[in-house]
Amino acid sequence: MSDERILSAQPVEDDLQTELSLRPRLLREYIGQHKVKANLEISIAAARKRKEVLDHVLLFGPPGLGKTTLANIIANEMDARIRTTSGPALERPGDLVAIVTNLEEGEALFIDEIHRLPAQVEEVLYSAMEDFHVDIVIGQGPAARTMKVDLPRFTLVGATTRAGLLTAPLRARFGIVHRLDFYDFEALTIIVRRSSEILGIPIDRAGAEEIARRARGTPRIANRLLRRIRDFAEVRHEGSIDVAIAREALQMLEVDEYGLDEIDRKILTTIIERFQGGPVGVNALASSIAEDRGTIEDLYEPYLIQIGFLQRTPRGRVVSSVAYEHLGYKVGATRRQSDLF
Repeated sequence: MSDERILSAQPVEDDLQTELSLRPRLLREYIGQHKVKANLEISIAAARKRKEVLDHVLLFGPPGLGKTTLANIIANEMDARIRTTSGPALERPGDLVAIVTNLEEGEALFIDEIHRLPAQVEEVLYSAMEDFHVDIVIGQGPAARTMKVDLPRFTLVGATTRAGLLTAPLRARFGIVHRLDFYDFEALTIIVRRSSEILGIPIDRAGAEEIARRARGTPRIANRLLRRIRDFAEVRHEGSIDVAIAREALQMLEVDEYGLDEIDRKILTTIIERFQGGPVGVNALASSIAEDRGTIEDLYEPYLIQIGFLQRTPRGRVVSSVAYEHLGYKVGATRRQSDLF
């Protein structure tokens, strides 16, 4: 279900090619995440001044906020090549050994979804990160022996949407750790206008602001909405986007003024109507809407909590009074006010 959502922060197939053309290449081109950007500038400048390899970097936060983009920027700023893989792709220790033994001095290795590394692969990664060597087992049975292979100094950039699932030993080996937060309205407006220029989409400032307002604080979603609204403008209008056309297209896409879609509203109304507004456990909620628990926690909840529509308490999830009002419910009621008449 989540893969088909226009408001899903996970990348879909038609995002990938477009994102490559829209991604900034240097820190000065990167928009938003001011604290992360400022700290990375210091770390990179210090490493370059000392002519050392940058310390290992861990980037975490909700999907679609630019972790992969920052990994590539780090490599570019250090004048280094970057090799990319993901936690699920490294199934055996040999998979990781094959990559790290082919790295060159100063190169960056980007591991996306690093929290999904198998335990036996993670054990090999410890020595590679800390001591820059790996142990290779040669032979089998009683004749087997271990050979130590030295590695060039490299920078590991790890990215995860679930930092809480990282083991303590792995997290401790990252010298630079940054959390990416949802983008503010001003930064998203700049991103939409920048993307429209690159893609050649005529849009005025009010139209860009309308897209930014409904993009859930996520650049990937903002760029996806921009492309969908461009299609609508080309078919129904003259091709350029203003605020009226943006609103008309977003209404057709069922994206409301808070950036909520049908699934977000379903989560909130289910808690209100079936669980009297909460508290409700995430497992009970997942069963009620036929969705995976991890998907709710990773993709839906963070934004609903960010805008104050949902509260996560020790007893479970609770819908706020703001969400009641937005959805047309009277606080404490389990039916919409419009349904009572």
